[in-house]
Amino acid sequence: MYVCLCTGVTDREIREAAENGITSMRQLGKELGVGRQCGRCACTAREILRESRTSDYLSMANLLAHPA
Repeated sequence: MYVCLCTGVTDREIREAAENGITSMRQLGKELGVGRQCGRCACTAREILRESRTSDYLSMANLLAHPA
């Protein structure tokens, strides 16, 4: 799903950025340009970033990356 229409950033790209160590909206903006133009995406992007940093999400991502 597209989160930032101004820069064409998807939820998948935000999750990837979080997996690669992005932890704040400031970093996300510098890396992907999210929230830097009109700002409509900021709330959704922040929620995806927060969700991606939770232990439940990280456990699931790890499980999917390394199936038994």
